[in-house]
Amino acid sequence: MIPPVANRFVAGESPAQALDHVRQLNGRHVKAIVNLLGEHYEDRSSVRSDAAEYRALAGDISKSRLEACLSVKPSQLGLNLGKDVFREELTAVVDAAADHDVFVWIDMEDHTTTDATLDAFEDLAREYGDDDQYRVGVCVQANLRRTRDDVERLADVPGKVRFVKGAYDEPAAVAYRESPRVDQEYKTLLEYAFERFDGGIGVGSHDPAMIDHAIELHDEYGTDFEFQLLMGVRESAQFDLAAEYPVYQYVPYGDRWKSYFYRRMTERNTNLRFALEAILDR
Repeated sequence: MIPPVANRFVAGESPAQALDHVRQLNGRHVKAIVNLLGEHYEDRSSVRSDAAEYRALAGDISKSRLEACLSVKPSQLGLNLGKDVFREELTAVVDAAADHDVFVWIDMEDHTTTDATLDAFEDLAREYGDDDQYRVGVCVQANLRRTRDDVERLADVPGKVRFVKGAYDEPAAVAYRESPRVDQEYKTLLEYAFERFDGGIGVGSHDPAMIDHAIELHDEYGTDFEFQLLMGVRESAQFDLAAEYPVYQYVPYGDRWKSYFYRRMTERNTNLRFALEAILDR
């Protein structure tokens, strides 16, 4: 059972509990990105089990007529076992989701997984999507030195791109480690995307300055975008934003909630502050 201090940030341990949370969100005009917690699997049975649950979840979302999509992690779908395993399982999930008209996000993990993740995203986006309807999306991290080049590469790919600052403790050789520099990179990436992309921009930040910057860019260029925010963090602001803009809440669930909760609380000082504010505001 998830304790009260954590259940603000995790929707439960079962798919039914997660979808019940999604239903409540939809009632407040917020959509959901549903993630079954799990990562860094070293055995095929765990990969197969989670992949099967994602395929079933796509059907449940469609049957329930909920406004929700899926989010999967590469290491959850077998990347640690090899790129071929990852591609096989991810393709099966995307194929099943497409049959149910459910979108799939591919999360980004540490920098060693970037190439495999982007390659898989681009191939699946071109296979399943087109300029009128995107089927898959990928996350890029502003703290990585390579991301400007990656975003240029993705500009004409028929899929969505989520922009985050990046939470992994990456070495200085591949990542910017100073917060002001990461903030500037984030703004620069958003500027490029709003100017060059046809749409499909996901703004994954709770930073008020980045939220305001995205709104200013939308007002200037008119590019379609959405805010993507975490369950349990500044939720009142999420509902306020949803009155004017598309908002998705990242909704994790599953029995592996403990490692997710503690990582979120420690990966950035701002996350800990947001979490404490959320708990005190309960």
